[in-house]
Amino acid sequence: MKLPGHDAIARQADEHLVTQRVRLPRKVVERPIRQVVERLLMALLVLVATALTVYADRDGYHDNSDGPVDLLDAFYYATVTLSTTGYGDITPVSDAARLTNIFVITPLRVLFLIILVGTTLEVLAERTREEWRLKRWRSTVRDHTVVIGFGTKGRSAVQTVCATGLKKDRVVVVDPSPRAIDAATAEGYAGVVGDATRSEVLKRAEVDKARQIIVAPQRDDTAVLVTLTARQLNRNAKIVAAVREEENAPLLKQSGADAVITSSGAAGRLLGLSVLSPAASMVMEDLIQQGSGLDLVERPVVRAEAGKTPRETDDLVVSVLRGHRVLGYDDPSIGTLQLTDRLITIVRATPSTHVTPHLRPLPQD
Repeated sequence: MKLPGHDAIARQADEHLVTQRVRLPRKVVERPIRQVVERLLMALLVLVATALTVYADRDGYHDNSDGPVDLLDAFYYATVTLSTTGYGDITPVSDAARLTNIFVITPLRVLFLIILVGTTLEVLAERTREEWRLKRWRSTVRDHTVVIGFGTKGRSAVQTVCATGLKKDRVVVVDPSPRAIDAATAEGYAGVVGDATRSEVLKRAEVDKARQIIVAPQRDDTAVLVTLTARQLNRNAKIVAAVREEENAPLLKQSGADAVITSSGAAGRLLGLSVLSPAASMVMEDLIQQGSGLDLVERPVVRAEAGKTPRETDDLVVSVLRGHRVLGYDDPSIGTLQLTDRLITIVRATPSTHVTPHLRPLPQD
């Protein structure tokens, strides 16, 4: 497989340097433009109310230029008063007008300033609040799952992992597309916009503290570079990568992936199985879809099962993980189960069904 030049990748990544920020999920109340328009309308209403108040008591005001106060003068006085400019060319002269300025115009002026300045203050407060959330998130996130690529493969992978019991706030999505990250944060995941082949981007996702990493970009060469970078940053994390072409799978394993899934090969084998037995393909589809029907679950051997054969357990045991070997349930070398073994079983899916997470890399064939 021919990998693109490093310079080309660097130039492509530089386009995302400005947007390489962590985005935490949040509930959006309304659109910012709509919020600004609503506040402008409120300020305009306050201005009109002030002008009408002045015009209603126009005999109590004096215009130094031409004497009487008309409707235009009332709006002019309201504008300079609410904005605290106060040129002094129009002044209240009667007691009623002065009382109105004290008890009506002054509160309207305060309300007017709150509406206009409030937008700026809210932006500053929101920025401070967001920075505080990011600092708190960085100090608490660890043993999380990092998903590289939020396309069809990445989205399905993270949904499957979350169906096994992983909380959404323990997932960080990395993707070069801002729209993909917006979709991820809308679903409750934290997101980082940027090229995952760059270590700076992966550091923003706290890859060095991650428990497991799912590599699911659109290109195989990108998957290789991402896996190499992620393995350099985290020697202990479990890395599972997806490739389109089966010939690239060995390269992913050499790059540090613990397990490699060939999407085209898996789809082809499922198509062939569907031709031979549609019912069998339905069962396979059910097994790989967590949370419905039957689930494949990896779990440790409990003390009551130690010393028994796989057939004597209550669950339907498919394979036994002993050390770095995967043994079939009928493999004579299993003998009896040991407490250090792990079982891959088929169970009926329930809301409480989950896979016990572990740091040990997946066994290789």
